[in-house]
Amino acid sequence: MMENIKTKIGIIICDRYRTCAGGKCFRALQHREGAFDGYAKDETVELVAYTTCGGCPGGNIEYAPEEMKKNGAEVVHLATGFVVGYPPCPYIKQFKDLIEIKHGMKVIIGTHPIPEKYLIEHTKMKTWNSSEWAELIKPTMSDEKTRIDYN
Repeated sequence: MMENIKTKIGIIICDRYRTCAGGKCFRALQHREGAFDGYAKDETVELVAYTTCGGCPGGNIEYAPEEMKKNGAEVVHLATGFVVGYPPCPYIKQFKDLIEIKHGMKVIIGTHPIPEKYLIEHTKMKTWNSSEWAELIKPTMSDEKTRIDYN
């Protein structure tokens, strides 16, 4: 008999969305969409922490992952708001590196799929027209129907 895999995660959101109730992130987690599609449908994924970065330049990034780890988190998701907000977070790569190096935790960029309306806006503005940004948004790109569902 195979044991069910259980992964504990934490989500950090951009502080400009500090009043967000997390609906799109939680829906995406439940349906394994966006950056959560890497988890198997039968895998138990438990959210053990949810907080903001603390505002630019992300002072909470230094400390929140440690608390998440104490709660059992193995993976930290930097929410989709970091990439779809305008301007996108200029510190996201540094946040990822700090959490991985200082706290030894896996970091995934994104939570819910990028809503189609944001893809259209950022395409017009050429925001993500670099290989670095193409790589950063890849986990949350999804297909057009799914992106429209998250508008």
